Amino acid sequence: MLLPRGHLRVEIEAATLPRVANERRIVLFTAQEPSGDAHAAPVIARLRERYPEIEPVAWGGPKMEAAGATMLGRTADDGVMGLAGISKVVEVKRLHDEIVGWASKNPVAVHMPVDSPSANYPLCARLKPMGIKVVNLVAPQLWAWAPWRIGKVRRLSDILLCLLPFEEEWFRSRGVVAKFIGHPLLSKPIDVARADAEAAALPAGAPKIVLLPGSRSSEVRANGLLIAKTFALVRARHPQAAAIVFASNSSNAERFLAACGGVLPDGVRVMVAGRDGTIEGAIRWADVAIAVSGTVSLDCTRQSRPVVGVYRTSWIEATLAGLVLRSPNRLLPNIVAGRRIVPEFVPYAGGPEPIAREVLRLIDDAAVRSRTVADLDHVVAQFMARDPAPIAAEVLAQSVAGKRLDNAALDQIVAHAMRAE
Repeated sequence: MLLPRGHLRVEIEAATLPRVANERRIVLFTAQEPSGDAHAAPVIARLRERYPEIEPVAWGGPKMEAAGATMLGRTADDGVMGLAGISKVVEVKRLHDEIVGWASKNPVAVHMPVDSPSANYPLCARLKPMGIKVVNLVAPQLWAWAPWRIGKVRRLSDILLCLLPFEEEWFRSRGVVAKFIGHPLLSKPIDVARADAEAAALPAGAPKIVLLPGSRSSEVRANGLLIAKTFALVRARHPQAAAIVFASNSSNAERFLAACGGVLPDGVRVMVAGRDGTIEGAIRWADVAIAVSGTVSLDCTRQSRPVVGVYRTSWIEATLAGLVLRSPNRLLPNIVAGRRIVPEFVPYAGGPEPIAREVLRLIDDAAVRSRTVADLDHVVAQFMARDPAPIAAEVLAQSVAGKRLDNAALDQIVAHAMRAE
């Protein structure tokens, strides 16, 4: 389980909500990482807007709080491994005890665990026997590495809400009630005017490359130097090249600089989310992205921006991953496409030269670039007109009302939501 550094202890007595007489009207959200915080927030906002009788409470992050959840603990500020070994096991057990203890005293109708299956499924195993329905937001990627664990999903999930198109049939064919609801990053168009304005304010250069080192502090530390060196090789071929490092926060900006030994390569500027602009503007500005593997690759896909994916590990970890992972692709655009449409080095233990060669192909070969853009457009088309927030909120509302939802009922909910939107 990934725990935030400085994990906060929760004062349960102070956070206890008023009881609801003879009815269960609480939806409990649990998220362990920034990505889970981002996925849950729009669902919480929709619940607050459309179903004011339902009380969303959460162990999660700042976006969930801003969306209107009653926060019982902060567990998703940073997906960094804060503890190790037996200490981590003890802290996870303590957190789960807090959540279960609170749920035993309050009328929780539904638990919505958000991603992080290694952390959330043990919690589901303790909450479900208490009569609490489990509606998972984000499917565990069993198709990539552990199909034999499907029995656990059938046992511990009442409903699985999937963010990737092919997952619906994969899980349904294995006896899980599941539905593709769309992805929050790809289901709605960006604010083009704002992105263009932000991009116009960024440095000139040719080519322009955005460096996306990830949101987890561990990712920035592991990948920062590798992607900086990759850009330096590109600039050796194109002396007028410019790069923007888009850091998710000021701490990660400092970590990137530290990973580079305190000195950024020539032509590189750091941009901090919120303070200096948005990721949409940074990607709009760029010709190519170099991105640490994760949801951020979908930010690039959303704008049909060619991307090269990286994720640095040790040689041993890279070798083991090659033996364990079942999917031939690791980067989300490739997974959705079902084939390699953008280069990926995930996991990777080598140097920057092979990555730089792929970046240069996307810059210098117009045919390669044009084909990549068309492939990314096709991926985006699979998500349009399917907004996950209203779908997930409706599933939660019907579950809170005591309805037993099967695959046919989920199909109807999605069809109705798509017509309404």
